[in-house]
Amino acid sequence: MNKKTSIGGQALIEGIMMRGPEITAMAVRNPEGEIIVETEPTVSSKAPRILKLPLIRGVYNMVMSFKLGYKYLMRSAEIAGLEDLETEKPAKENEKNNKWIMSIIMVIATVLGIGLAVGLFMLLPVKLFEWMRMLFPSIPDSSVLKSIFEGVIKIVIFVGYMACMRLMKDIRRTFMYHGAEHKTIFCYEAGEPLTVENIRRQKKYHPRCGTSFMILILLVSIIISMFIPKTIFGVEILGVYRVLLKLLVLPLIVGIGYELIKIAGRWDNIITKVISFPGMLLQHISVIEPDDDMIECAIAAMNKVIPADPEKDNW
Repeated sequence: MNKKTSIGGQALIEGIMMRGPEITAMAVRNPEGEIIVETEPTVSSKAPRILKLPLIRGVYNMVMSFKLGYKYLMRSAEIAGLEDLETEKPAKENEKNNKWIMSIIMVIATVLGIGLAVGLFMLLPVKLFEWMRMLFPSIPDSSVLKSIFEGVIKIVIFVGYMACMRLMKDIRRTFMYHGAEHKTIFCYEAGEPLTVENIRRQKKYHPRCGTSFMILILLVSIIISMFIPKTIFGVEILGVYRVLLKLLVLPLIVGIGYELIKIAGRWDNIITKVISFPGMLLQHISVIEPDDDMIECAIAAMNKVIPADPEKDNW
C-alpha cells in the first residue's frame, strides 16, 4: 500500500514532534535514556472552515507551526535535561521572578529576531542593489533585475545560515532527528510496519519538508516582487517603502508557497519534481542520517498520531 499522508513533523531537542489530523504527539529521550511521550488534540482540526481555504490555509498553518514548534521545542529542552526543573525547584517567589525574567527575555529576543530578519532579508538586499548601481551606473534600474538580485541575496543568506547551524554539535543532532522524522513518514506512506529496520532504509529527503517550504517562499517572493510597481500615482517608491509593500504581500507569498508544497507532496511527476528540486537540494544541509535511538523516538511519536480511520489522513 502507498499513500500520501497529511502527517507532518518537526525535529526537537533529543526528540520529535509528529502532527496528525487528530492528535499531535511529542517523543523525547530524557537523560536516563527513556522515551517520554506526550500528546494533545491537533489544534488545526478545530480551525474554522475559512482558515482551510486555499492561500489562507498557508498563512494559518505557518503561524500555527511556528507557535506549536516553539512550544514543543521548549518542552523538549525540559525533558532532555537542559532545564532541570524537576530536581532543582526554586522557592515559590524565586520561581515567580524567574518566569517574569524569562518572559521579558523572550519578548526582547523575539523583537530582536524580527528586527534581524527584516534587516537581513528585506533591507539588506535592497540596499545592496542600490549600492551596486552606485558603483556601476550602467546597470539598469529594472524591476526584474532588482527582484532577481534581491532574491538571490536572500537565498544566499538563508543557505549560509543553515550551513553555519549545521556546524554546531547540538543543531547537528537536531538535523539527525529531522532525518528520522522524514524516514518514518516515508515508511508509513509505503505501508510498511514501523520498525527501525524498515525505516532505516527509507529516503531522508521529503518534498513536504519545512525547509523546502522556506526556500519556495523565497523563490515565489522573487516572482511576486517583479510585479511591485516602481511608482504609485507618479511618485517613486523608495527603498524603505518598497520593503513595506513586500511585507504587505508576504501573506500572499506564504499562501502560494504552501499550495506549491501541497502539490509537490500529493503528486509525483516532472512538474512536482521541478517544484521540489530547490528544497531537496537544501535538505542536504538540514537533514542528516539518524541513528537507531532517534528512529525509535520517531516511531513512538508516529504511532500516537496515526488515525484509526484512514479516510481522515488524506493529503
